[in-house]
Amino acid sequence: MMVAKLTPYISSEDARTQAEFYKDSLGGEILSVMTFGQVQGTTEANKDKIMHLVLSVAGGNEIFLSDSFVPVSGERSIAMALAYDTEDAAREAFTNLLEGGQVKFPFEQQAWGSYYGEAVDKFGVTWQIVKQM
Repeated sequence: MMVAKLTPYISSEDARTQAEFYKDSLGGEILSVMTFGQVQGTTEANKDKIMHLVLSVAGGNEIFLSDSFVPVSGERSIAMALAYDTEDAAREAFTNLLEGGQVKFPFEQQAWGSYYGEAVDKFGVTWQIVKQM
């Protein structure tokens, strides 16, 4: 059986701003940034656009982001799921991600015993936040 690491990759209309928001909301750091200006032949208009950004959040989970050259639709058929060890940490992440966003499913205790909620952030990304049992 082959083993592979799955890393979310987000196409964004403003990757730098979106990465900063996630860094501040979830705790973390931007590990690396490569712009299109670092590649030969890039136009002046595109030189500051993000080609590849690596973001570490919530204890070492990596997310990749890049600027899109076409409009990004708000609704996506994918969600980012983060599981926390404590209710306080989960609730804080959920609350932080709501800045400029909306509640899809309130963060509250569920019938199965865990706390769970879904938030759509201001960039249109759905986040599933859970406090592990």
